[in-house]
This record gives sequence, structure tokens and C-alpha cells, in this order.
Amino acid sequence: MNIIKKMIETPLVFDGAMGTMIYQKGIFINTCFDELNITNPKLIKSIHEEYINAGADVILTNTFGANKFKLKKYGLSDKIYEINYAGAKIAKETAPENVYVMGCIGPCYTKGSVITAENINEIKDSYEVQIKALKDAGADGIMFESFFNLEELQEAAVIAKSFDMSVIASISCTKEHETREGLNIKNAILKLDLNKNIDAIGLNCVIGPHAMLTMLEEVINLTSKPFVVEPNAGNPEYIDGRMIYMTTPEYFATYCQNYVRIGARGIGGCCGTTPLHIKEMAGTVKALTGVKKHLKINKIQIPVSNEIKAAPKEEKSNFAKKLFNGQKVTSVEITPPRSVVIKPMLDKVLQCKEAGINAINIPDGPRASSRISSMAAAIVVERETGMETILHYCCRDRNLIGMQSDILGGFAAGLKNYLIITGDPPKLGDYPDATAVFDIDAVGLTKVVHNLNNGADIAGNIINPPTSILIGVGANPCAIEIEKEINHFYNKFEAGAEYAITQPVFDADALLSFIDKAQKRGINIPIVAGIWPLVSLKNALFLKNEVPGVVVPDKLIKIMGKAKTKEDGIKYGIEAAIEIKEKIAPFVNGYQVSAPFGKVDIAVEVLKT
Repeated sequence: MNIIKKMIETPLVFDGAMGTMIYQKGIFINTCFDELNITNPKLIKSIHEEYINAGADVILTNTFGANKFKLKKYGLSDKIYEINYAGAKIAKETAPENVYVMGCIGPCYTKGSVITAENINEIKDSYEVQIKALKDAGADGIMFESFFNLEELQEAAVIAKSFDMSVIASISCTKEHETREGLNIKNAILKLDLNKNIDAIGLNCVIGPHAMLTMLEEVINLTSKPFVVEPNAGNPEYIDGRMIYMTTPEYFATYCQNYVRIGARGIGGCCGTTPLHIKEMAGTVKALTGVKKHLKINKIQIPVSNEIKAAPKEEKSNFAKKLFNGQKVTSVEITPPRSVVIKPMLDKVLQCKEAGINAINIPDGPRASSRISSMAAAIVVERETGMETILHYCCRDRNLIGMQSDILGGFAAGLKNYLIITGDPPKLGDYPDATAVFDIDAVGLTKVVHNLNNGADIAGNIINPPTSILIGVGANPCAIEIEKEINHFYNKFEAGAEYAITQPVFDADALLSFIDKAQKRGINIPIVAGIWPLVSLKNALFLKNEVPGVVVPDKLIKIMGKAKTKEDGIKYGIEAAIEIKEKIAPFVNGYQVSAPFGKVDIAVEVLKT
């Protein structure tokens, strides 16, 4: 399939920096890196192999500087064709059938020089030789990288398209959102969008992951063409004679998943990125809903047999009765232990019961960690304490058959309240090499449970009596792309969701805006607000930077930063949580309060006021 069509179908993972890897392999910086295609092809092949093994769907040829102007200083301007052909040939021979090879071309033009009627023809001649060589060797398309002069880029695109090649045009911009020639990024993207010789648009180099995200947010909606993003691994630091990029693979991957969430169709790395960055990013991105292909689940609208009676939602549990009778419900989230000793968890549950809390939320492998089975913990909690539980159930770890079996088994054991979630990718947790299943996402599993409630399993077999599970789903009021989150929430609602619990809310106005948008979309299910009392500045920064879907405003960071003691931190956190709770009270149907670090007394303190 053509690479552009493939990107439209699903986001693709591009490789990382070639120059960085060559330098790390011990090649001096004054060497012509492009000539290595001829003088050391095994080295270039090994780098391609590392990126492919890391999970890259697209690799770029080692030909970025293989044009007449840059080869001239090495006395190699007569070897343009030979170097480019060798570069594409190495990549094609290394790449399996499911990996695309893009001919990589950088600019001839340098900052400070002037494009004239005479040298533009020389530039065009150089590109023609380069592109012909790349095509002759079998490249799947051309990727123009790190361009900052749009005249040169557009001339190059004309030549590439004359060879009937797919064309990705990527430009470099500064943190001021301008090209190095002072052209505003928005104007640049609009010009590229109008160019019929360009099939996809990209941003690469110069800036790191965070700055690239802000730039992408500004321009991605200006074009309908697929967008490719390749940030640097942060800003380099000079250490012991070497330029070292300090951005970790984990940090890099976190931003890459955000690029995909707001619409990027190609994600890779530029200067400073390595196979470690690409491996971390590929594992995270390929597990995202919208990237991984899920099995299709059809929702049945009515009970499949006249003999089957679906239970009214308010009769499904005590929690449901309170929720749909207009009472404010309360729950506390308590994480199952890592060991087999469950008594401390039961003690915390009893503490909540004494405080009048309605239910206990039990996460399912939060942050992709391994603990006592959340289902087993929920069964023990209900049996030993009499407290109702809300079982979080994620799609990450089990195939579709296993999930249905769990749901049926959990219901038979007395579990009636579920919160259905897609789940964090394994790359975020303690077992980064574990396999994520994700046969279906939260929308698909919601349909499965809805069908079980109406008397049919995933194969269409009749289930009589049907289950009567209260179906809860998650919602993120602070999502980067709020309209996409509303659409995803609507799909859950359509699939059969009966109520929602939000991600922790640290910005009351964001939640109220989200509820307003959801109601206008026709989503009319109860909303239980997630609340997380902070306990320290470190805790606030961890949630802000490391937990997907959680947004902690800077003003709250400043408040927590004023804490001089441990007690101050807890006090400020409780006060902030109560303030948010009071502001949202008229608009929500209850609260789920997390117990930070297992400190149930903090959660109870927030709920009792």
C-alpha cells in the first residue's frame, strides 16, 4: 500500500536520528556521513536494523546531505547518484515487506545564501540526480527534511512528483514558531497545504518534544494532509567533548502519544533520538485506541428473547439506586496490594465504611503495574466487609474471550458495579516488554457488557438469566483535544454506558466546560467527579508529568510549592480538593476520591465536608 494511504489508515512510527547513531558508533564528525553508504555499508545497515527492531514502520535512507553542494566540500560532488543509490539499496535490502523506505533529502540552500535564477537551476539539477537514484534503488517515496526555505522545498517537490514519488515535506521552525528566515509557521503550513506536489506535511528538528507539541497544536488543523512529527530529543548539552541529548525515551514517548491524540499520522525522532527512544515510543503509540485495530462488537438494542428481562438500571445495585435516585454518591479509590496480604486493604475499607462512604473503587493494574487481581480483591472486600465495590476492568491484559469470562464470573460472584477502561499501555509500567492485548477498547467492552445485560454473549448465544451490571466508563475533562474526547465519550454512551467517573479534576472550570459540551452532544448520564487530594509538590509534579490524562494547573503547583512541611502539603492538598468539590457540587452526581499513597483518612476528610 502507498505510504500516504497507509498513514491515513493508521499512524506510522518513523525511525530516529541517523547522524546521532553514526556519531555514537565512533565516526568522527568531520567525516562525510553520506559516503558511508559506500565505504561502510554494514554500519548503515546495522543502524537501520536497530530502528526496525525497535518498532519503526518507516526508515529513512542515509542520504540527508547527499546533494551536490554538501558533497562538494568532501570532493564527492561527482558521486551524487552512487551515494544515493547505495543509501536506498541498503535500506531496501534491510527492511522487511511491512516497513517503508523513504529517500531522505535535506536542503541544498544554507542560511545566509541567496537563491538566484542561476543557482536555482543548479539546485534543481542536484535534486533530480538524487531523486532518480533513490527511486532507481526502490525507495517508497521521498521525505524532504529540515527545510526552511519554502521556494527551494516546493521546487524539490515538483521534481519528486515528476518521478511519480510520494512526497512528505517537512520544515524546521524555531521555538518562536518561525522558520529560520522569519516565515510564520501558520503561513508556511498553509502554503504547503495548497501545493499539489506535496502529499504529507511535517515538522522536524530544532526543538524538543514539549515545544513541538505546542507548535503542532497551532497548525495541525490548517491542513487535511497527513502530518508527520519528528522532534529532537530536547536541547543538547556539551559534556566531556560531546553534544549529549538529555531527553529520556520515556519522556519522549509521553509526548509522542499526545501527537497522535491530536491527529499526527507519522511520529519519529530527529537529532539526538536513538532506537531506545523509538522503541519506547512505538510500544506506547501502537497500543493507543485509534492506532491498534480492535475487533468489532455490535450492540444489541433490546433483549434477544421475550423470556429475557433486562434489569432497570436503578435496581442493579445499592450504588445504582442512590445514583439514579438523585443522591450524591461517594466512593474512595483503594489500590490492591502487591503482596498476598490483603488485611491492610480490608482495614482501609472498613475505615471508609465507618465514615459512610457508599462504595470502594478498585483499580485494575493502575499505571500498568502488577498487583493482586482487582477482581479477586473486590470479591474479598465485598465478602469480608459488606462494602459494595466498583471494579475497574481494563482491556489491556486479556483477549475478548477472557474478558467475557471474567465479566460473567465476577457477576456470578456478586460484583455488580464495573468501570470499563481501555487501560494504560505496558510501556508506562513496571513491565515495559509485556504484550498489550487490546482486542477491544472501552467502547467495545461496554458493548459486550451491554449485550450480556440484554441476554447475549459475544457469539450471539443467549444468556438467561442475563447479567445486571451497572456499566460505568471513564472520561477525561482535561484532554488535550477536548472535541475528540467528547466524541470518544459519546461513543461510550452510545455503546451502553450508564454513568461516568472522570479522571482526577484539578481545574473545576475544565470539568464544568466538559459537562456542558457533553450535555449539548446529548450525553445525559450521571457524572461522578474524580478528585485527588495532593499531598506535596513532588506528588503534584508526578501527576502533572507522568500520569496520562491528568492535568495539574500551574496555579495549583504554586500552592503546593508553598508547603514547608509534610503536614502543610497535606493541608493545602485537602483544602484545594474541597474547594474544587464545592465548586462542582451543583453539576455532578457524586465524587470518587483517591486515597494518596493509601492514606484513606485524607480521602475521608475531603468527603466529610
